[in-house]
Amino acid sequence: MHFTSTHLLDDGLVERTFALGDVPGILWTPPTASPSAPVPLILLGQPGGIGMARMHPRLAARARSAAEQGFASATIELPGAGDRTPLPGAAEARAELGRAIAAGVPPTEDVVDRLILPLVDRAVPEWRAALDELLGLPELAEPVGFSGGVIAIGVRLAATEPRIRAAGLFAGSYVPRATLAEAREVTIPLHVLLQWDDEGNDRAAALELFDAFGSAEKTLQANLGGHTGVPAHAGEDAARFFARHLGPGAD
Repeated sequence: MHFTSTHLLDDGLVERTFALGDVPGILWTPPTASPSAPVPLILLGQPGGIGMARMHPRLAARARSAAEQGFASATIELPGAGDRTPLPGAAEARAELGRAIAAGVPPTEDVVDRLILPLVDRAVPEWRAALDELLGLPELAEPVGFSGGVIAIGVRLAATEPRIRAAGLFAGSYVPRATLAEAREVTIPLHVLLQWDDEGNDRAAALELFDAFGSAEKTLQANLGGHTGVPAHAGEDAARFFARHLGPGAD
């Protein structure tokens, strides 16, 4: 991993872009972070296919919120997003999904699998490699949290990456059936956000996924409204969740 730029923002937050091979990413560290006082890290997931450039304002806002709790944040460009090479078959599967939603019919399991599973298979090893490098920085330390989507990526990371101690997941994307089996292996604390009227999400599948999680502590926060109508207090609740599980005195 090598850093490609550094910016000191007006609130003292340091934003650094980096590259891990051909995978770009961004790291935000609060002014309190130092080798003598390393801070926990939250990995910021993002929607598939949009890219960090378009998502940057929202990602930076989430990083500022995490910094207020004393946490660093990082994200990486997902496979097929931004300037990365498109995943084979993803455009066709996304178009089929869009046609099903427009027609008001459930997409087939095959379409969901073809769109989501190759993304998860590529993204999770990249996240874990990025975590290896990030935790090698002296100003960062465990515990680690994961926040955001794609929810199938978050589920696999929560099930397989022991350094992740808590996850706040966004139930805003379709879920392959294989993800339900992986959810049963998840035991860390979870905070799951669901927009009840999300036009691009299968509410019943989201509820089934929540029920499948094996965690002894799991919270589902459902709010009225569509995909982009997340109320401000939902972010505040998520911040308190991470403060409990990643902050001083956390298990």
